[in-house]
Amino acid sequence: MALRKKHREAEVSTDSLNDIMFFLLLFFLILSTMVSPNAIKVALPKSEAKTTIDNHIKPIHLGVTKDRKYFVNSTEVSLANLEAEVSKLSSAQLEPTVIMHLDKELSIQDEIDVMTICYKLKCKTVLATAPTNK
Repeated sequence: MALRKKHREAEVSTDSLNDIMFFLLLFFLILSTMVSPNAIKVALPKSEAKTTIDNHIKPIHLGVTKDRKYFVNSTEVSLANLEAEVSKLSSAQLEPTVIMHLDKELSIQDEIDVMTICYKLKCKTVLATAPTNK
């Protein structure tokens, strides 16, 4: 009595492997977008002022209140005379700098108007902010 044995070859089913790889790829893609930081934290150095500033190279302080009153070095100026006043002060300096003290309730357009005047006069502009108390 001769019994024939059927030899079956071992198979590994890879039908569901494609689905698993797709879900793993999707998982790592979503995870990598959530983990990446939006900002880089930098520890800024500290310094002390060693030299004094001469009067002819001090920056020009330009303030604008929330009711749109313009002040140049603590002197009130109308918007029509603002360019002439900044021009007079900046002409005595090689690289004039204007520090803008704008009220936080003003619109961006108010800031752009002041920056446009400074750009025409080739002045560097710096926007002053209030220090935060920790």
